[in-house]
This record gives sequence, structure tokens and C-alpha cells, in this order.
Amino acid sequence: MGDLPKHGGNLRQASKASGLPQEDLLDFSASINPLGFPHWLRPLISSQISQLAHYPNPQAEEFVTALAKHHQINSNQVIIGNGASELLYLLPQVLNHKRVLLPIPSYNDYAAIATASGFPIDSLPLMPEKDFQLDMEQLSSMLRDDHLIILGHPNNPSGQLCDVSALQELIKKRPHNYFIIDESFIDFAGKEYSLRGQRPENLIIIQSMTKAWAIPGLRLGYALADPKVVSAMHQMRPDWSVNTIAQAVGVRALQDSNYLTKTCDYVRQQRQDLFAQLESIRGLHPFPSDANFLLVRIDNPSEDALSLAQKLLKKGMMIRPCASFQGLDKRYFRVAVRTADEQQQLCAELDRGFNAVSIKKPARKTPAIMFQGTGSNAGKSILTAALSRILYQDGVSVAPFKAQNMSLNSGVTYNGGEMGRAQILQAQACRLDADVRMNPVLLKPSSATGSQVIVCGKVLETMHFRDYSERRNSIFTQVKTCYDSLANEHQVMVLEGAGSPAEINLKSNDIVNMNMARYADAKVLLVGDIDRGGVFASFVGTLELLSEWERRLVHGFVINRFRGDASLLGNALDLTRQHTGKPFLGTVPYVQNLGLPEEDSVDFKDGLLDTNKQGKDVLDVALIDLPHISNFTDFDALRVETDVHVRRVCHTEELGSPDVVILPGTKNVISDLDYLQNSGLAAAIRQLAEVGVEIVGICGGYQMLGRKIADPNAIESSGETCQGLRLLALETTLLPDKIMTRCQASHLPSDESLQGYEIHHGTSIGSNLKPLIQRQDGMVIGSCATNREQIWGTYLHGIFDADGFRRWFLDRLRQRKGWQAIGKVQSPYDLEPALDRLADHVRASLDMDKIYQILGL
Repeated sequence: MGDLPKHGGNLRQASKASGLPQEDLLDFSASINPLGFPHWLRPLISSQISQLAHYPNPQAEEFVTALAKHHQINSNQVIIGNGASELLYLLPQVLNHKRVLLPIPSYNDYAAIATASGFPIDSLPLMPEKDFQLDMEQLSSMLRDDHLIILGHPNNPSGQLCDVSALQELIKKRPHNYFIIDESFIDFAGKEYSLRGQRPENLIIIQSMTKAWAIPGLRLGYALADPKVVSAMHQMRPDWSVNTIAQAVGVRALQDSNYLTKTCDYVRQQRQDLFAQLESIRGLHPFPSDANFLLVRIDNPSEDALSLAQKLLKKGMMIRPCASFQGLDKRYFRVAVRTADEQQQLCAELDRGFNAVSIKKPARKTPAIMFQGTGSNAGKSILTAALSRILYQDGVSVAPFKAQNMSLNSGVTYNGGEMGRAQILQAQACRLDADVRMNPVLLKPSSATGSQVIVCGKVLETMHFRDYSERRNSIFTQVKTCYDSLANEHQVMVLEGAGSPAEINLKSNDIVNMNMARYADAKVLLVGDIDRGGVFASFVGTLELLSEWERRLVHGFVINRFRGDASLLGNALDLTRQHTGKPFLGTVPYVQNLGLPEEDSVDFKDGLLDTNKQGKDVLDVALIDLPHISNFTDFDALRVETDVHVRRVCHTEELGSPDVVILPGTKNVISDLDYLQNSGLAAAIRQLAEVGVEIVGICGGYQMLGRKIADPNAIESSGETCQGLRLLALETTLLPDKIMTRCQASHLPSDESLQGYEIHHGTSIGSNLKPLIQRQDGMVIGSCATNREQIWGTYLHGIFDADGFRRWFLDRLRQRKGWQAIGKVQSPYDLEPALDRLADHVRASLDMDKIYQILGL
């Protein structure tokens, strides 16, 4: 093993010493914000590239003005520097003092600054038995008129704050002594502890912006001081020592107070947790801290922190030995606050090293991989199903998971819970029964601003999106419980995100993309749809808008729906890889007619699912495209038939003279019925019924065929009653309790067996109707007009999936047209072969060896 880094945060040197890749190292040595830099930093820096040809002083004036406004002082009381160190080195040269008084231990550069200026140093020891707390009375008693006092607030390496009120009193009491207060770590303690609001002439505040904003490479700091001091410092240093980009970042940072508040809250909680874990390890003594790090002492005098650091580095963890700090011996080391999982890993390793028994090694989370997209409909659902089937084929126990799905395409589990159809398909890919834990939250939009919220398979209530956002944190707790329960039963989890992780207006309340990935410790693959165009810009743009911790979760890109010769992508792949540092793990060719259900209605609404079959003896099926269409996959089985052309109809002029008109399910039957009336489609459908065209209604479409629909409980309206199409003598009342059940049934005229599920509000009562579909328990869930059997409907979703019934239904249409009945099943509707074909297709396109490596399998 090579030499350890001399300072914290040198990942390159640590990587060389340990033989481990930099990305595999956990850096507890660098005292940088554990949240990483804010999401706006990368795009801001990119936008500033064009400014590099310009002199930076106009930007500097803007930054100084912004600082003065931020601290409510005059611009001549502010000076910016190339990091706090530049300003610290300048100050002894402009202040009229002969000696420096330093607490020991403290930041080593304080002593180096004094020595470089030729100042003798008087030391004030900080005692470990007092937790290295600065004794203000002792400091006062040691002060001489020629002393320059330099204090870290909080101190580095102890993390202790000074007694603010006592320090203010001392500064006031000693007007002839200058006090340099280094507040580089104050943002981790809380702005209420800062002395920046004070105005005495002998107080100088030093602030580094590299710690809280995680930008040490940009070198940015500032000082607040008396105008005479600021003027003298300007005369001592060269012009333009701070680069343009750093200044622009500084201006933007001052506008983001929320980030510092979030940082302070996060660090405080993680620091408390880390302290408690370290304190419980026999052989270690952590000291209280107000910063984003903890000072720790090894109790055994014969052991040393350097040896411990070398052992930990072999495990991929970096700590900071502190023997180089005056006043500390070889037993001391410093650890930075990081994420909960990372801190658990460190403490578990320390626990084993010191033979303690109080901390158990955290159980390794179930290996997980997650498909996220550059946007909606990028192919995440299909790739999740594909990888799930691949892993199943390879003998892995695997389960799918999507924390939150917004879709009107849902199904019912065997236990009567409602969940997204996409996750039901993914469960089948794993050869598992559908389980609501796989999709804990389902949002079914009922209007432009509201959705019915289904949690763990049951309806919670219909909410405005704003109200749902306010309750999302508590719902996320239930999501995590579902995930943990499901993950404990399987060897691998395949997760799916939603939309894009870069939707910055939604990220703060995210429970389905990066926050879920972080919780599951899932390795994220970002999927882009090249068929839409702009896929490389989408990859780069998405990465630019992610926070640093989010970027670390992304392990590579997958190009989906590619047409052509993949070798032609070579240069684009290389440039994107160079720009983002992320590899490409596969290019999946475009496949038409997968024979699998779509997740949502995007392709349906775009007309991409129309079968467009022409020729002799092809039945024309007109599927009405309702604004709130749901469960449109009910008709996928019709699309695979060779003698059926299924087309989407939105307007009256598109209706034509079909052989059958189908009214599908809808999430808002009253609103969509109003749409049919106003568009003229209702009248056109009635006219077709009069001339003998078959009219079929499924679920909400079944209700529409009736005389009226009442909504007394305001489920879908303000409580109104509306008139139906009056094609069936049926009256429906919408009720609060939602019927959700899987069932087996029989089609009475054909005696064909059916199976599917019901999802609907309310009940329907009819007269002069002929029972058509009957459940095994005797409940009639479908009927037709007594005198017009070609007008019928049912509550049973999935009725057309039954091969025997579907062929009977189509043959009856053929005979009505005078065509010969085929009499036997032509195209069995079986998703298993389609899932296997999909898995073979995707397996050949992805770097499966790399994916297994990412999963640690």
C-alpha cells in the first residue's frame, strides 16, 4: 500500500495508495458538505464558460455588492479572496500587531500564517477533559495589547463553537486587539451562532464558501472588516485573484438560503447519529462538535490513528489522522459527517476493529437496479419487465417495484388491491403474483389538477396535486415499508422511476426517482428514447440538473428504440461519456408489435397502437378515445387478431361505418359523457346503433350506455345527475366505496369461460335487460338489450383476453357481414412468449456482465 494523503479529500492519492477506484472510496477525511454542491452549480458553470475571455472585475463588483447587501453592510467593508486562506495570509501584514495568540489545537494554517509574517506565537491549550472548549476567561487573562487573536468558530479540528456572548464581550473589552474569527464551518452549526452581525472595528470575519457549498476546487472566500482594513488588504494583493466562475457561483449561492437551511438540518441529524454510534464503540472516545465533523480519540495509548487509517483505506474508507495538529497525539483522528448508510458502514468497520459488540454490521440491502428516464415514455417499464425476465431466466429471485405510478391503466390483485398494469406485467415477468407492495402508490388523474390516490391497493381519497404534495412525506414512509418487506423476500429488486429525475420543480417532494433510489441503494441506469431525437442532449441535460449525490447514483446510460446501424453512434457515445463520466451499457433496437401491454395511454393517444390492417375480410373496430380513458389495454388481444383492424376515434368524422364501436373504461364517466354529447359522438353512436352496428361498453363505457348516471356523493362531479346514451335500460349511481375484485365468469350465450377484474365506483340497476355475463357467485356483471343483443356492456375488464370468447365474438360479427366464421382460435393471447422474446432481444443489447457487476452478483 502506498502513502496516505497528507490532507483530507485527496481521492486520487488515496486511490493510488489503496488500489481502489476513486468512486469506490468513502471519504470521511474531507470536511465538505455531505449533500454535495447544489443542483444549479453545473449549469451555472456551463453558462459561465463564455465569460472566460472577459476580465473578471465587473463580476467581482457584482459579488461584493451582493455580499454587502446580504450582510447589510457597505461594500467597502467586504473583500473577496481566492479562498479564505488568501485573506488569512494577508491580514497579519496589514494589522499593527507583534504577536499571535492561538488556541491549540487549531487549524494548522493559523500557525503557518504567523510564522510567515515573523510573528511569535503564544499558545492557549484546549483541554480534552473539557471537550476542547475555549475558556474565555483564560483567553482574556493571557491577552497582551500586541496580540492578534485568531479563532476558529467552530474550531478545526474539534468542531467546538466559542461562547458567543462571552466572545462578544471580550472583543468589546479589548478594542486595541484585532480578533480574526474564522467562520468557515459556521453554516453547519447555524447562522444564529455567527458574529457576522457585529460591527466593532477590531472584529474581522473570515468566511470560506468552499465548505458549505462543496466547491473547494473553485477557491472562494471573503472577509468582513472595517473599511480601513479592507482598503489595506486591497493594496497588498494582486488584482483579479478570484476567477470569474467562482464569483458567479458566489452571487448565485447568496440567493439560495434554503440550501444552507437544508444542509444545517441534515448535518445536525447525521452528526448526532454518528456521535451516538461512535460513542457506543468500546475503545473510542468521540468529542462533541457543532461542525460537520467529529474529533475522535483512541483510548488505548499503544494504538495510533495512522495505522487505523491504513486499515480502513484497504476497506475503501478514508479518515483524517490528526497527529499533525499541535496539541493532539497519534491517537486522534477526524471523521466527516456523511450519509446514514455510509456512517453505518464506517462504524461497523470500526466496531470490528476495536472488538466491540454494541454495533452490529448493517445488513446488506437487497441488490437493486433502477431504470430512470430522460422523460416520460422512454421505455422504462418495458426494460424493467425485460430485465426482470432475464434475471428470472438466470435463476435469480427477482421482484419489480415502482414507488408511485400515475396511470389510468390499472388492475386488481388476487387480494383485491388495485395497482398499475405495468407492475402487474412486470410481476408476471418475474413469475410472481401481482402484489400491491410492487406499486404502493397509484395516482389516477380525474381532472387537470387532481387525482384519486390509491395507497397500498386501497383508495385513500381524491386530492388536489398540491394537497398530495403536502402529504407525500408520510406516504413515503408507507412506500419504504412496502419496499423493505418485498425486498426481504427476494435476491434482486428491479425498480422503475417516473418521468424524469431532472424535473427540478418536483424534485423536492420526489418519492419515486432519486430519493427512492437512495433509500434502496439502487444503481440507476438512465434510459433515453433515441427515436424521439435529442437523446444525447437529454442525457447530458439530465445529468447537469442533478445534484452531486444524485449523479453518484447514476451508473450508466441505455439508448432505447434505436433504428439503424449502432456502429454509427461511436463518436456521440464517446463525447457523451467524456462530458458526463458515465458509460453506455447498451443500445436497444426498436421493436414493433411487442405484443405486450403499454404502461399508459401516450402511444394510444398518438395513434401508434392503431393496427392499420387492410385487405379482405378484416373487421373494423372503432375504439372511442375518451379524454380520461382507462384500462385501454383491455383491447390488446383484439389487436393481435389477423382479421381485426382496431382504430382510435376522437372525432365524429373519424367514426365512419365500423363493424363494432367500443366505449372503453374511464376515470371520469360524467366528464367524458359530456365530451361525447358536445362532440357529436353520442348522436353518431346512437345512429349507428339504429342501423344494427354492434355497440359495446366496458366498465365506464357500460355505464354510459344506460339512461342516466347519478353522482350524489360528488365522486366525479359536483353532485349532478346526467343523461346517458339511452341505449340500455340501465341506471347507475356512483358510490364512495370502490369495487375492486378479480373474478371468474361465464359468457352465457357462448358458454365460454372468462376471467378478469372489476374496478368501478357504484352500482347499475336495469330493467328489460338480458343477463349476458355472470360471475361464479351468480352476480350478473354484464347485460344486453332484450330486443337488440348487439348492444351490450360489462364491468369485466380483460374480457377479450379469453381466446374462446374473443373468437366467438369476432365470428358473430363476421357472420353478420355474411362472411364465413373461422371457428377456431387464430391468435392465442399469451404474454409468456412475448416476455421471453423481449428478454432475448434486450439481453442481446445490454452489457449483462456489467449489469451483474453493478449488482454485485
